Amino acid sequence: MEQMYQEVILEASRARHGSASFAPDLASEESEKADSSAADSAAAQGQASFHASHEYCVPGQAHQFNPTCGDEVTVRVELSDGTDGKPVSIRSLEWDGHGCSISQASLSIMYDLVAGKSLDEAMHLADLFHQLMQSRGKGLESDADMDELEDAVAFQGASKYPMRIKCALLGWEGLKASAAQALAKIND
Repeated sequence: MEQMYQEVILEASRARHGSASFAPDLASEESEKADSSAADSAAAQGQASFHASHEYCVPGQAHQFNPTCGDEVTVRVELSDGTDGKPVSIRSLEWDGHGCSISQASLSIMYDLVAGKSLDEAMHLADLFHQLMQSRGKGLESDADMDELEDAVAFQGASKYPMRIKCALLGWEGLKASAAQALAKIND
Protein backbone atom coordinates (compact mmCIF):
# COMPACT_ATOMS: atom_id res chain seq x y z
CA MET A 1 0.00 0.00 0.00
CA GLU A 2 2.83 2.39 0.90
CA GLN A 3 4.42 1.75 -2.51
CA MET A 4 1.15 2.67 -4.24
CA TYR A 5 0.90 5.89 -2.24
CA GLN A 6 4.48 6.80 -3.17
CA GLU A 7 3.60 6.31 -6.84
CA VAL A 8 0.53 8.56 -6.47
CA ILE A 9 2.68 11.29 -4.90
CA LEU A 10 5.41 11.04 -7.55
CA GLU A 11 2.89 11.10 -10.40
CA ALA A 12 1.01 14.06 -8.92
CA SER A 13 4.25 16.00 -8.43
CA ARG A 14 5.09 15.52 -12.11
CA ALA A 15 1.52 16.28 -13.33
CA ARG A 16 1.31 19.66 -11.51
CA HIS A 17 -2.43 20.17 -12.08
CA GLY A 18 -3.39 23.82 -11.67
CA SER A 19 0.19 25.03 -12.03
CA ALA A 20 0.80 28.33 -13.83
CA SER A 21 3.68 30.77 -14.16
CA PHE A 22 2.85 34.11 -12.61
CA ALA A 23 4.82 34.54 -9.39
CA PRO A 24 8.44 35.62 -9.01
CA ASP A 25 10.94 33.10 -7.68
CA LEU A 26 11.74 34.66 -4.32
CA ALA A 27 14.70 32.40 -3.63
CA SER A 28 16.60 33.52 -6.72
CA GLU A 29 15.61 37.16 -6.40
CA GLU A 30 16.94 37.70 -2.86
CA SER A 31 20.30 38.87 -4.20
CA GLU A 32 18.67 41.27 -6.68
CA LYS A 33 16.48 43.07 -4.12
CA ALA A 34 19.05 45.70 -3.21
CA ASP A 35 19.23 46.97 -6.80
CA SER A 36 15.52 46.95 -7.54
CA SER A 37 13.19 49.94 -7.64
CA ALA A 38 10.14 50.19 -5.38
CA ALA A 39 7.90 48.58 -8.00
CA ASP A 40 10.40 45.80 -8.62
CA SER A 41 10.75 45.29 -4.89
CA ALA A 42 7.01 44.72 -4.53
CA ALA A 43 7.15 42.10 -7.29
CA ALA A 44 10.17 40.43 -5.67
CA GLN A 45 8.19 40.11 -2.43
CA GLY A 46 5.45 38.20 -4.19
CA GLN A 47 3.01 41.10 -4.22
CA ALA A 48 1.10 41.34 -7.43
CA SER A 49 -1.88 43.22 -8.72
CA PHE A 50 -4.40 41.23 -10.69
CA HIS A 51 -8.06 41.38 -11.49
CA ALA A 52 -10.77 38.76 -11.64
CA SER A 53 -11.46 37.37 -15.08
CA HIS A 54 -15.24 37.64 -14.57
CA GLU A 55 -17.14 40.60 -13.23
CA TYR A 56 -18.92 38.45 -10.62
CA CYS A 57 -15.64 37.00 -9.30
CA VAL A 58 -13.40 38.32 -6.57
CA PRO A 59 -9.67 37.50 -6.58
CA GLY A 60 -7.38 36.57 -3.72
CA GLN A 61 -3.73 35.63 -3.65
CA ALA A 62 -1.42 34.34 -0.94
CA HIS A 63 2.24 33.43 -0.83
CA GLN A 64 3.49 30.67 1.46
CA PHE A 65 7.09 29.81 2.24
CA ASN A 66 8.54 26.92 4.21
CA PRO A 67 11.92 28.16 5.49
CA THR A 68 12.83 24.69 6.72
CA CYS A 69 13.19 23.23 3.23
CA GLY A 70 12.78 26.17 0.86
CA ASP A 71 9.42 25.19 -0.63
CA GLU A 72 7.35 28.17 -1.72
CA VAL A 73 4.06 28.68 -3.47
CA THR A 74 1.72 31.46 -4.47
CA VAL A 75 -1.92 30.43 -4.66
CA ARG A 76 -4.34 32.53 -6.64
CA VAL A 77 -8.10 32.02 -6.36
CA GLU A 78 -11.19 33.68 -7.80
CA LEU A 79 -14.39 33.23 -5.82
CA SER A 80 -17.87 33.88 -7.09
CA ASP A 81 -19.32 36.80 -5.16
CA GLY A 82 -22.63 35.06 -4.38
CA THR A 83 -24.74 37.70 -6.12
CA ASP A 84 -26.28 34.98 -8.28
CA GLY A 85 -27.95 33.51 -5.19
CA LYS A 86 -25.68 30.45 -5.23
CA PRO A 87 -23.07 29.64 -2.59
CA VAL A 88 -19.68 31.30 -2.90
CA SER A 89 -17.57 28.94 -4.99
CA ILE A 90 -14.11 28.58 -6.46
CA ARG A 91 -14.36 29.79 -10.06
CA SER A 92 -10.65 29.80 -10.76
CA LEU A 93 -7.66 28.32 -8.96
CA GLU A 94 -4.02 28.29 -9.93
CA TRP A 95 -0.69 28.09 -8.21
CA ASP A 96 2.93 28.82 -8.94
CA GLY A 97 5.84 27.54 -6.94
CA HIS A 98 8.59 25.08 -6.42
CA GLY A 99 9.65 22.58 -3.84
CA CYS A 100 9.91 18.93 -2.97
CA SER A 101 7.73 16.25 -4.53
CA ILE A 102 5.45 16.23 -1.47
CA SER A 103 4.62 19.94 -1.68
CA GLN A 104 4.16 19.83 -5.46
CA ALA A 105 2.03 16.68 -5.33
CA SER A 106 -0.11 18.10 -2.53
CA LEU A 107 -0.75 21.24 -4.59
CA SER A 108 -1.69 19.20 -7.66
CA ILE A 109 -4.05 16.94 -5.71
CA MET A 110 -5.52 19.93 -3.83
CA TYR A 111 -6.30 21.54 -7.17
CA ASP A 112 -8.06 18.38 -8.39
CA LEU A 113 -10.08 18.14 -5.16
CA VAL A 114 -11.30 21.73 -4.77
CA ALA A 115 -11.42 23.41 -8.20
CA GLY A 116 -15.05 24.27 -8.99
CA LYS A 117 -16.32 23.36 -5.52
CA SER A 118 -18.23 25.65 -3.20
CA LEU A 119 -16.00 27.43 -0.72
CA ASP A 120 -17.65 25.51 2.12
CA GLU A 121 -16.87 22.19 0.41
CA ALA A 122 -13.28 23.25 -0.26
CA MET A 123 -12.74 24.33 3.36
CA HIS A 124 -14.26 21.05 4.57
CA LEU A 125 -11.73 19.15 2.44
CA ALA A 126 -8.94 21.39 3.76
CA ASP A 127 -10.01 20.55 7.33
CA LEU A 128 -10.05 16.82 6.55
CA PHE A 129 -6.61 17.03 4.99
CA HIS A 130 -5.30 18.92 8.02
CA GLN A 131 -6.74 16.20 10.29
CA LEU A 132 -5.06 13.54 8.13
CA MET A 133 -1.73 15.34 8.45
CA GLN A 134 -2.14 15.45 12.25
CA SER A 135 -2.92 11.70 12.43
CA ARG A 136 0.74 10.63 12.67
CA GLY A 137 0.19 7.95 10.04
CA LYS A 138 -3.05 6.53 11.47
CA GLY A 139 -5.41 8.14 8.96
CA LEU A 140 -8.89 9.39 9.73
CA GLU A 141 -11.37 7.48 11.88
CA SER A 142 -14.10 7.62 9.26
CA ASP A 143 -13.77 5.67 6.01
CA ALA A 144 -16.18 8.18 4.44
CA ASP A 145 -13.81 11.03 5.33
CA MET A 146 -10.88 9.11 3.85
CA ASP A 147 -12.91 8.52 0.67
CA GLU A 148 -13.66 12.24 0.40
CA LEU A 149 -9.94 12.97 0.26
CA GLU A 150 -9.50 10.73 -2.80
CA ASP A 151 -5.81 10.71 -3.83
CA ALA A 152 -4.88 12.98 -0.90
CA VAL A 153 -4.95 9.91 1.35
CA ALA A 154 -1.55 9.12 -0.19
CA PHE A 155 -0.10 11.65 2.26
CA GLN A 156 -1.07 9.52 5.27
CA GLY A 157 2.48 8.15 5.37
CA ALA A 158 3.95 11.66 5.22
CA SER A 159 1.98 12.55 8.35
CA LYS A 160 4.46 10.43 10.37
CA TYR A 161 7.19 12.98 9.71
CA PRO A 162 6.78 16.52 11.08
CA MET A 163 9.07 18.03 8.42
CA ARG A 164 6.95 16.47 5.65
CA ILE A 165 3.69 17.70 7.20
CA LYS A 166 4.71 21.31 6.58
CA CYS A 167 5.48 20.47 2.94
CA ALA A 168 2.11 18.79 2.41
CA LEU A 169 0.15 21.61 4.09
CA LEU A 170 1.89 24.50 2.32
CA GLY A 171 -0.54 24.77 -0.62
CA TRP A 172 -3.60 24.17 1.54
CA GLU A 173 -2.58 27.06 3.77
CA GLY A 174 -2.16 29.18 0.64
CA LEU A 175 -5.66 28.21 -0.47
CA LYS A 176 -7.16 29.19 2.88
CA ALA A 177 -5.28 32.51 2.98
CA SER A 178 -6.15 33.49 -0.61
CA ALA A 179 -9.79 32.52 -0.11
CA ALA A 180 -9.90 34.56 3.11
CA GLN A 181 -8.51 37.55 1.22
CA ALA A 182 -11.17 37.22 -1.49
CA LEU A 183 -13.92 36.72 1.10
CA ALA A 184 -12.88 39.89 2.91
CA LYS A 185 -13.39 41.78 -0.36
CA ILE A 186 -16.82 40.17 -0.83
CA ASN A 187 -17.88 41.10 2.71
CA ASP A 188 -16.74 44.75 2.41
